[in-house]
This record gives sequence, structure tokens and C-alpha cells, in this order.
Amino acid sequence: MAEIANQAAEPNFWTNSESAQNILKERALLTEQVEASAKLTSGVEDCQTLLELAQESNEQELWLECQQEIQRAEAILSEFELNRMLAGPHDKCSAIMEINSGAGGTEAQDWCEMLLRMYLRWAERKGFSTELISIHAGEEAGIKNVAVSIKGKNAFGYLRAERGVHRLVRISPFDSNARRHTSFASVGVMPEIDEEINIVINEDELRIDTYRSSGAGGQHINKTDSAVRITHVPTGIVVACQTDRSQHKNKAQAMKLLKMKLFQLEEEKKREELDRLAGERRKIDFGSQIRSYVMHPYQMVKDLRTNCETGDVQSVMDGKLDEFIRSFLMSDEWNRPEI
Repeated sequence: MAEIANQAAEPNFWTNSESAQNILKERALLTEQVEASAKLTSGVEDCQTLLELAQESNEQELWLECQQEIQRAEAILSEFELNRMLAGPHDKCSAIMEINSGAGGTEAQDWCEMLLRMYLRWAERKGFSTELISIHAGEEAGIKNVAVSIKGKNAFGYLRAERGVHRLVRISPFDSNARRHTSFASVGVMPEIDEEINIVINEDELRIDTYRSSGAGGQHINKTDSAVRITHVPTGIVVACQTDRSQHKNKAQAMKLLKMKLFQLEEEKKREELDRLAGERRKIDFGSQIRSYVMHPYQMVKDLRTNCETGDVQSVMDGKLDEFIRSFLMSDEWNRPEI
């Protein structure tokens, strides 16, 4: 913080405004960490003081006040510990989330839409902003796949706990015989990386298609070829954006999404190489089943990685996910920062 203060005091600090803003963002993060540490230290000292007073006087009121102060200090420590687990290189970033329905037709597509609503409600609870990038509606109900931007501090750090396959068991509302169905949907999350990350994309390796946007909308929808789909031929990665009226803006957003996917692909290659060198170790991959949501014959949501569970399925579907996210982050040994 002292080094940054010296930098900010230099006359040419604002010559490069982008660099200056990044430095000030770093200062804000450091300030937050220092203040949290000071608050925790102060809370522990207050607990010690109250404990000594309570032991000397043995007054009930002091014992109760001491207990309350300990609970406050524990809450600060718990938050401090969680923030320590959000120390990855991109954990502070906003996130791009993709949800894809699995096999099962309308039933799976409805589950995909339910998950989208769950994450939008979770983002609302956290005070994050959201924006749909692309959405492919199902023929009868639900959605086949969707991409959404979730903007807010630590959005990617939190949501990386959600990557994987989510399983739903319920009585299908689309089955006239009221039979129990099992549906699957996969969730992918990647950091919304800054423009400064250098990913070179050769235009000759791209196939760009335009088409009419689908879904609900005003007069503009389905009347102009504003939606953009970009295929990166060497990797087979396909991205699309259809949320803006402008084809140029949709293309720019799709290019940004492609850049992030290529960056993520390189990161995965590095991680796989480290895994190979380190030998077999626990993995949580995109294709693995991570959580079950059971609505019949009983009510339960259970994370299969951490065994965190609750019987309040409705609250989870309304976006109450922090307990599951926290349990994953606190048990994620391979992402635990060095002390």
C-alpha cells in the first residue's frame, strides 16, 4: 500500500489512465484486506478484555456480552478465511456462465431454465448484475442452452464451485402419467478476463455466421440478421451472441467470449500437464456430477463432493447457494493458497 501511495503521488501517474486505474483497484483490494485484518485483531482483543472482566466480576450481563463478541469475531474470521480461498489469479473477476441441457428433451430443457433462474436469483442476492449473452429456447418449454454474464467482485471465485453436472429427480410436469424423471444439465463457468490478457486470434481461422435472433422481444426480434455465431475452426469452439440490436456489438461480445474460451483452454492444458507430472490426484471436472436435487420421493439437495446437504429444496432453487459454495471452497485442497 505504501508503494502504491508513492506511485500515485508521482506527477505522471495518470499518463496511462488504464494502468493507473488498475493500480487503484489493487490499492482498494489491499485496503480491504488490511481493514479486515485490523477488524479481526480488534475483535479478538475485545473478546479477551471482556472475558477477563467477566471472570473477575462473574456478572451474567458481561458473560452474555462476551459470548456475543466472540460470535462477532467468529463471523469476521469465517469471512476472512473464505476470502483467503478466493485468492486464485482470476477469482476476483466477473464470470461468464453457460448452462446446457442434457439428454431428455423437454424435461431436461425445463431443468436448464430452472437452473438459470436459480443462478439469477443467487446473483440478485449477492448484489451482482446479470446480462444474457445468448439463449436457445426449447421447442415446447425450457431452454437448450444459455450464456449469461454475471458481474461483481469474486463472481468467478464463487461460481467455480458450480462447474459440473447437476442432476434433478422429480415428478415430471410434462408426463401425463405423473412418473418420476431424472434430468441432467451441465454448468460451465469461466472468468470474464481483462482485455490486457494477450490472446492472438487469426481472423482466417474463424467462420462467422449471422442469423435472426430467437426468443421473446419487440419488433426487432426475428426481422434482421443481428445475431452472430463464431466458430474457431482449429479448436471447434463455437460462441454466439444475440442480445443486442446491433450486429457489430453482438460480434464484439462474441469475440470477447471466444477470447475467454481460448484462454480457458490454455489454462486447462497447463493444469492437465501439472496433473500428469504430479500423478493421480482428486479432480473436479466439468463433466462430473457434482450435485443432486431431489424433489420426489423426498426433498433434498446434496453436493456429492462435500456431502453438504439440505432438505429445503425451494430455498436452494430461489438462489440460496452460499452454504454449498462455501463448503466447496473450504474443502477445495488443490486450490488452497500457500500459507
